[in-house]
Amino acid sequence: MTKANPMHRPSRRSPTADELRTWRTFIETADELRSILSARLQSESGLSSGDYAVLLALTEADDQHMRSSELAVRIGWERSRLSHHLGRMERRELILRSECATDNRGAEITLTPVGAEAFRQASAPHLHAIRELFIDALTPDQLAGAREIADALHAHLAGI
Repeated sequence: MTKANPMHRPSRRSPTADELRTWRTFIETADELRSILSARLQSESGLSSGDYAVLLALTEADDQHMRSSELAVRIGWERSRLSHHLGRMERRELILRSECATDNRGAEITLTPVGAEAFRQASAPHLHAIRELFIDALTPDQLAGAREIADALHAHLAGI
């Protein structure tokens, strides 16, 4: 697999039919994979993929809490979307919101014991589904190639 030249200027020409087929296959397959994983997560644990993303970020955070603005950046959501979602999670006692001691405009989000247990219970089946639906479908070389592609796309998008 050839590496993209970071100094390469993209041309202004339209994608070829073959390039578009590759793009559509990539996007449609990623969407289908995400949809199946989300449905399984919901049915097996009662957590949405959004719930899981928030709980994962809090689980990995120091002292299992973080500012809401930091959480929004971490999971790639708009602050208003996150605020509404956190309200639903707080009503289910998965998280606790409190005023930030250093800034009255922000909120601290803390993982509750209920949230930690929900995350723990959801993780094993979710990781098994990732293995079944993604990892086991690829050879080790294909998996390495997928990682290389994802890294190249990530680096390219970070530079935009």
